[in-house]
Amino acid sequence: MNQGKWICSPNKQRGPSVTFLKKFDLKGDIKSAVLRVSAMGTYRIELNGKKPSRQVLAPGWTSYDSRVQVETVDVTNYLQENNTLSVTVGSGWAVGRIGLKGSVSMYADHVSTIAELTLTMKDGSTQVIATNKDWEVWTDSVTFSDIYDGETIDHTVVPTYVAQAEEDPTVKTKLVDQIGAPIMEQEILAPLSLNTTPKGEKVLDFGQNMAGTVSLRIRGKKGERVVLSCGEVLDKDGNFYNANYRSAKSLITFILSGEEDYFKPEFSFQGFRYIRIDEYPAQEIDKNAFRAIVIHSEMTRTGRFACGDAKINQLYHNVVWGHKGNYLDIPTDCPQRDERLGWTGDTQAFCRTAAINYDVRRFFKKWLGDLRLEQTPEGAVHGVCPEKFANGYSTRVSAGWGDVATIVPWTLYQAYGDESFLRENLEMMKKWVAYIRSVGDEEYLWLGGYHYGDWLAMDAGEDSYVGATSNDLVASAFYAYSLQLTIRAGEALGEDMTEYKEWHENVKKAFRAYFMENGMPKEDFPYTEIIPSNRSAVVDSVRKGMTQTAIVLILHFNLCTDEERPALVDKLCELIDAWGGKMTTGFLGTPYILHVLTENGRNDVAYKLFFAEENPSWLYSVNHGATTMWEHWNGIKEDGSFWSTDMNSYNHYAYGAVADWMYGKICGVEIVEPGYKKIRLEPHPVERLGFAKCAIDTVSGRVESHWYYTVDRICFEFTVPERSEAEIILPDGFRETVTAGNYCYSIAR
Repeated sequence: MNQGKWICSPNKQRGPSVTFLKKFDLKGDIKSAVLRVSAMGTYRIELNGKKPSRQVLAPGWTSYDSRVQVETVDVTNYLQENNTLSVTVGSGWAVGRIGLKGSVSMYADHVSTIAELTLTMKDGSTQVIATNKDWEVWTDSVTFSDIYDGETIDHTVVPTYVAQAEEDPTVKTKLVDQIGAPIMEQEILAPLSLNTTPKGEKVLDFGQNMAGTVSLRIRGKKGERVVLSCGEVLDKDGNFYNANYRSAKSLITFILSGEEDYFKPEFSFQGFRYIRIDEYPAQEIDKNAFRAIVIHSEMTRTGRFACGDAKINQLYHNVVWGHKGNYLDIPTDCPQRDERLGWTGDTQAFCRTAAINYDVRRFFKKWLGDLRLEQTPEGAVHGVCPEKFANGYSTRVSAGWGDVATIVPWTLYQAYGDESFLRENLEMMKKWVAYIRSVGDEEYLWLGGYHYGDWLAMDAGEDSYVGATSNDLVASAFYAYSLQLTIRAGEALGEDMTEYKEWHENVKKAFRAYFMENGMPKEDFPYTEIIPSNRSAVVDSVRKGMTQTAIVLILHFNLCTDEERPALVDKLCELIDAWGGKMTTGFLGTPYILHVLTENGRNDVAYKLFFAEENPSWLYSVNHGATTMWEHWNGIKEDGSFWSTDMNSYNHYAYGAVADWMYGKICGVEIVEPGYKKIRLEPHPVERLGFAKCAIDTVSGRVESHWYYTVDRICFEFTVPERSEAEIILPDGFRETVTAGNYCYSIAR
């Protein structure tokens, strides 16, 4: 912006929204009008009482200390002879409560805005209306808003003039044109039911866990209130429950004007399925006056999957809704509790599935930019991005989390064939692996780090946060994998990666010498986790090398020889049998376990895990009424009690990574060359499903795979897109390479 200045209210407060207002007259015939606007906080634009932008919660969440996005809006059709332009700003991420330990005002202690309206007249002249001290400050009907705590809208408030705006010299950040996908209202859900719980609570059920907010149309007496609380699940007795929100109040309050009112929060969002009506002015509640408004970043749907098993279809539904609920400008971990942070481990685990479900290119262009900005000079990548965890604290630099720096750029390049994901991020990838090399005493192993490990795995005991797998083993395995991806990225861009290849070979040799013996992971070896003196350890005393996750990582990251593979696969199946035919993996092992089994000839065991219904399994949550993915395998226990209140989100998408296997192995659609230029179509049918079909709208065109059982045959139908070729492989061993077109086959059952 050339003329706009950052302005704020003289009161410099947080909580109530502030309206910055400017009146102006048109002088001459208008040709075009373009408004550019941003804020520290989240804003709403109005021009002559109308909203020219569909964005909500703009400008989103960036590394505000380094940059903030500027929205550009064509407002030509909103102008008249006498005009009133206003920008109303709420606390949002920049000023409100975000992060843990009660943190507030992590980027600024008051809201501010900057705007510039450029009017181009038909005679070629221009007029600029820019934020400065001539703008007025007014009160707003939103008397409180906060990302975690909710919003209060008071329609008895008459907007009043406060003072002239002040220029705000405290804002030092860089303005950048909007990069990320805009956050928008996407869907509207009517409540399924209004129920009275055993405690006498009135609870609306929208039938779907989601991220968004609640609107209400109502008429009542002036000053009467509607107060709403948000929850994801009911307790075992059917009562409202939201203790898992921790300190996030997620409270929505509407105060009536005395006329017909329409309320819709605009400066906060909540995660919920259920709404408890804590206060309501009338004895009879009209449930049809309420609506749930689904909010997430704008993304085009690209992937569809369906099969003949209702529970599996529900599972995929849950994957998609977990995706939508957590791709809200940044890839969050959950949308409901006092967290909602850009956890990097969750992001890398789910990224491949995300790039199938939706076109996420624009979404990740912006977020990866923030990841690069927040990488330390030494190359470290923290556990969340943007890195605002808590006052005085930052997240750990952890294996499987920091490796987002290599995994996501490579995954996006594979999905879209867009080399810019590599060009923009290769330096970050190199810095990350160089950082790993520099920490500790071992150049080719990562020992002694403070990691999250195989988060929420079940093999260290039901109440452990971190699984039993040695963090040293996990970290060193991901070290090798990140090096491997960095080599691939460099070679794709034409760089000589000889030095990195030698480095990778040394890491692989060191891994095998330290963690493996006779082709198997060692049962025990020295464990060296170092916990910083200012941090408390997540309780974990179990540290083993022989676990499901350990073997999965060794196999998936090619840390074994071809000769060793069969025995490792047999051992993995043995460990699964030892756990009653169930997996024990957490956030780092789960995304790969089914792939490893199928790719190594044990699709029977992969399907056994996939169809399992006892905890831990994907269908356990489905059987307990889930409509999104859960954070913990048994977030609700068999007896109806809850696993914990501290770490128990019911909209946590990491385990939704299984959909990558559903597309890639059940339907058999695999990328051979980036951007689906070459694909492999190798379905793995199973009679229990009856049929399975998928479609992916790729940058090379639509790929389709469909198989189904008849009385005596298994039939296959494929669509190969125009700009691709495919190798088709059927279960009976038939294979051929084909170009674009539709293909049908059948084999004996």
